[in-house]
Formats: sequence, C-alpha cells, structure tokens
Amino acid sequence: MSTAFETHTIHQIPPDQRHGRARDLFAVWFSTNLTLLTVVTGALGPGLFGLSFTWSAIAVVLGNLAGAVFMALHAAQGPMLGVPQMVQSRGQFGFYGAVPIIGLVVLMYIGFVASNFVVGGQALHAALPITGRRNAILLIALLSLVPCCMGYHTIHAWSKVVSWVAGAIILYCLWLGYEAFPPGTLRDMHGSVAGFFSTFSTAALWQIAYAPYVSDSSRYLPADEAGRRTAFFTTYIGTVVGTALSMILGCMVALHGPGVSVATTLAQLAGQQATPVMIVLSLSIALGNAMSLYGGALSAITVLQTFMPDWRSALRERLLVTCTLVAIALGMALGMADSFMKSYAAFLDLLMAIMVPWTAINLTDYYLLRRGRYDVASFFRRDGGAYGYCNIPALCAYGIGVAIEVPFMQNGFHTGSLARRLPGVDISWVVGLLVTTAFYIRATTTRRRK
Repeated sequence: MSTAFETHTIHQIPPDQRHGRARDLFAVWFSTNLTLLTVVTGALGPGLFGLSFTWSAIAVVLGNLAGAVFMALHAAQGPMLGVPQMVQSRGQFGFYGAVPIIGLVVLMYIGFVASNFVVGGQALHAALPITGRRNAILLIALLSLVPCCMGYHTIHAWSKVVSWVAGAIILYCLWLGYEAFPPGTLRDMHGSVAGFFSTFSTAALWQIAYAPYVSDSSRYLPADEAGRRTAFFTTYIGTVVGTALSMILGCMVALHGPGVSVATTLAQLAGQQATPVMIVLSLSIALGNAMSLYGGALSAITVLQTFMPDWRSALRERLLVTCTLVAIALGMALGMADSFMKSYAAFLDLLMAIMVPWTAINLTDYYLLRRGRYDVASFFRRDGGAYGYCNIPALCAYGIGVAIEVPFMQNGFHTGSLARRLPGVDISWVVGLLVTTAFYIRATTTRRRK
C-alpha cells in the first residue's frame, strides 16, 4: 500500500507519471458504494415512497443501470485529458463561466460528506454506545481525513481492502435480511407509479451525482483508446454492482424496521454479529467520504486558481482546503443529526436540480461536439485560451435546464405547476436532461456558423 502523499492537484498529469490499470477502477467504485449512506438511500423505496420490497429492488437496479451510463462516460474522460473533472468544465463554460457551476459542486460535496458523517456516526454509536453520538461523528470525520490527505494512490489502495471486507459484510447482511423475511414478502407487489419512478430517479441520481469527480480517480491512467473503453466498463460494472447490493439491503432494512433509523434496524438484524458488522460499515464510510473530500478539495482549488491564474497549488494547499471542507461539513452534520432523513431528502432534490443540466452539457460537448479533442493548456490560461472567459450559450443552456425542471418537480417541499397534472411522478430530471442537451447543441452549432 502506498504511503506517499500525493503532490499533484488540478494540473494535467504528465505522460511519464501516468500508470496503473483501468480495471482497478472496478474496486474503486465498487467499494465506494459499500456504505451505510447507500443503504439509507435504498431504504427510501419502502420507507418513504411506499413500495414493496420487490418493486423497490427492481426500481433500484434499473435506476442504477440507467444513471451509471452517464457516470461512467465521465470516467472515460480522465485518461484522455489527465485533469480533474471540474477543471475540464472550463472547456464548456469558459475560464470564469465555470466558477458558479464548480461552486455548486463544492456545496454538493460538502452535503455528501455531512450526510456520511451523520450515518457513519449513527452506525458507530449503535455498535459502540460508549462513544456517544457526537464523538462518533467526530471519529468518522477524522478517519475520512487520512486517505483523502494522502491522496489518489492511497484511495486506490484502500479501495481494494474495503471491497473484500465491506463486500463480504454486505452479502452477509443480505442473507440475514432474506432469512428474516416474513412469508409472502417477495410476492407482495404493492406500490404506485409515483413511488416506483421516485425510487428509480433516486437511484439514477445517486450515480449522476458522482459525475463531477469520477474522472478524478482515472486521470493518472495512460492516455490510450483501449484504456478509455476499459475505464468506462470497469467503472460502470463496479458502481452498479456495489450500489445495487447496498440499496437492496436498504430495501430489506426498511421493511424490518419502519420508522426506525437504518443503523439501529441493521444492528438488530445482525444480532450477535452487530458490533463487527456496524464497525466495518461505519468505517467503510471513511473511504467514500475521502473520495468526496478529495474531489471537493480539487474543485475548491479550481475556484481559487481562477482568481489567481499564476498560482500552482501543491500538497500544503490541498491539505488546508480539505480541512476547511471537513470543518464546514462537521458543522452541518452536527446540526442535522436529529432530522437527518428530512434534510437528506431535501439535499437529493437539490442535487437533481443542479447536476443533470451540467452532466448533459459536459457529455454532449465531449462526445458529440468536440469528440474528446480539447486544448488542456487553455484550461489554465488567464484569458481562457481557446474557450474564453465565459461561454454564454453553455451558461444559458444550464440556466434553462435548471429552470425547466422546476415546474415538473414534485416532492415534499415543492410541487410544480405541471407536476400537478401527473399522477405523483417527478420527471423533472428527464425533462432537464433532454431540454438542456437540445438547447446546448442548437446554441453551439448556431454560434459556430456565425
């Protein structure tokens, strides 16, 4: 296992420092999803959206299969460009135009980290009550810092260990949940179209939410066509399998303990093995959190570098930014610990609104319009180089994409005017994806003809 601290931050990885195998990305994305937050998200199907276990499991699997396509397409960009994902966004939005988008992504990272602090702290407290809930959250925060501060190589190395250990625990818990099913559970098919689509959307959004940092974990790989294809497939398979297993476990847990926290119900389900099970799952959160913190730090550095173009950040700056993000996330986690599920549901709604238009623009530009051909040096030029200060068509497409989602949203906090005509189904992210893509293609091609 590597013990060296990573010194690279947001600048392109030189060709002579590219290394590794694309198939190793399977372990990275399989292990990252073997966390209690993934289990909690799966529990929303029966617990919040009123689906039976069978319909919940089907919606979870289909949602992950759909959403991971977008996520894995971003992974394939890393080996070809060698820069973090949000730096590459300057190629779509311009040097300064990318700043508000990246800022929103930093907030997303902080939200994920805070959510993991709460869930990990609950699990650790359930396993070791002597720790106390607040101290358990603080311990999860401390453990998350270690792989994040050490960087890319350590995160990859830890992912292989977590894949085996946490993977075995998830499979064990799935078997326990199946054994404890009341008779007829698998034949129960109650639910609604709205509940099914909401569960499907939640699973798809889980994958799309990785898009802003998925290429951060592939940017050290050699830049060749075979590596790009392998990066897509290994990332896709790893993230779908890891997430689906954990979310299906969440569906089981929600049935066994309605109205009770997922951590408490899972501990009851594990019985005499509750302590080791909860300790492993709470500590595995540290790896997933390290990924979010790592991407968040790189994104925050990208924002800072925009206003200091000649500044070249290194290890010290990355560590300082990382500690700042942890402090903010800790404040959020300690504040929302008593009303976590409501806060988390609101957070997912925010993600849906801001992430879908961005991923539509990024993938459309990379695969359809530019076909992977970018001037990476321009990403760091004060004047934006080939991409300028601000790409107005991209920002307009993003704004229209977010705005078009609002009338179609339907959740506990907002019901759009057009959503009232649908049978309780929130299709805002689908509309946002299609409208943003169409508008961006039209606006970009029209601009190039002039």
